[in-house]
Amino acid sequence: MVSDHKQVLVELAWRGLVHQYTEGLGESLAAGPVSAYCGFDPSAPSLHVGNLVPVMGLVHLQRAGHRPIALVGAGTGLIGDPSGKRTERQLLTPEIVEDNAAQIHTQLERFLDFTGPAAARMRNNADWLLPLSAIGFMRDVGKHFTVNYMMQKESVKARMEDGISYTEFSYMLLQAYDYLELHRREGATLQVGGSDQWGNITAGIELIRKVTGAAAHALTYPLLATASGAKFGKTEAGAVWLDADRTSPYRFFQFWINVDDRDVGKFLRYFTLLPKQTIEGLDGETAEHPEHRTGQQALARDVTARVHGDEAAKVAEEVSALLFGKGDPKKLSRKALEALATEIPFVRISADGEQMDVLDLFASAKLVASKGAARRLLEQGGLYVNGDRLSASDKTVGSERLLNGGHLLLRKGAREYALVQVA
Repeated sequence: MVSDHKQVLVELAWRGLVHQYTEGLGESLAAGPVSAYCGFDPSAPSLHVGNLVPVMGLVHLQRAGHRPIALVGAGTGLIGDPSGKRTERQLLTPEIVEDNAAQIHTQLERFLDFTGPAAARMRNNADWLLPLSAIGFMRDVGKHFTVNYMMQKESVKARMEDGISYTEFSYMLLQAYDYLELHRREGATLQVGGSDQWGNITAGIELIRKVTGAAAHALTYPLLATASGAKFGKTEAGAVWLDADRTSPYRFFQFWINVDDRDVGKFLRYFTLLPKQTIEGLDGETAEHPEHRTGQQALARDVTARVHGDEAAKVAEEVSALLFGKGDPKKLSRKALEALATEIPFVRISADGEQMDVLDLFASAKLVASKGAARRLLEQGGLYVNGDRLSASDKTVGSERLLNGGHLLLRKGAREYALVQVA
């Protein structure tokens, strides 16, 4: 843990996680522990990898002795933040928002320590927003902001040409009220978020100043983009989620393995807690031997273990190594084989005896169109069982070759796999 409370700004800046902050923040951090909060939108039942930037920001603040507050916006989630959006969001039901908020709560607990002197806290803005009356909100909050002030905010200006509803126009005031409530309830004097949140955060600072006379601060992180210009966290299959049911640990691991060499150093700084010397050493390895993908391996291992646990990370690494030609199928753990069954074609078959017909195996696994096609590939040396090339004389596969759980790993050519479980 960093002993100097102010040092966290230096750490965040070295990691590239500082976009903008209010004057006097360094002095505020140096004066002692502060309570800092970040809001999370419960518009989906899981966080995605893009959310890891503000999450890691809270982690660094906590490591420096400050108290993080993770605010789940079950109240504001009923409205929707217009920041960065060109069109109106679809409104969700209260039941869906509450369910999403509960699942996000669980995911955040993997990153933040909820014990000790800098114990993190989870808060839900539905606790104070839902009881608000419209008249009370307009009298106590709305009177502190002019329309001209609100019109100058980027989240509003960007929508004026296409139109913005009063609902989303007023979102800024709801977020400002969140900051005021967390200042009153938790002593929060710092709000953090993406750079697109600057207008909403500074509105909260203004409200706190007008209502209480106290000073509060803002710190924003850069919005993340890849070197290729692609949107970070998106793949052909869609968003990369932290929920294992939406993005499996293997696919999550593989997302980081596939990071561009130009991005890996940046992402090691953003998403891991590896020390400066280690990361700079990995930078050197990437520059000298990019084909080894050492930086990507370290990144994938670290982030997957943090999100899904050490065991899931090891299994994902096993599966990844195997599918990309560096693993021995005979050494796969049973859990790795079970994970593999969800990533490649998988079939269960029954065996009448100790020997199984090779052509039947490959046809049953649908790696070939027919037994005739399988025979031609067998004669050409294009079929493999458990990593071993079959010869034209290999007509059967014996039960002694079964892997953990009665599995056989079949391969056609260099990269086409199927897993068979023999009953």
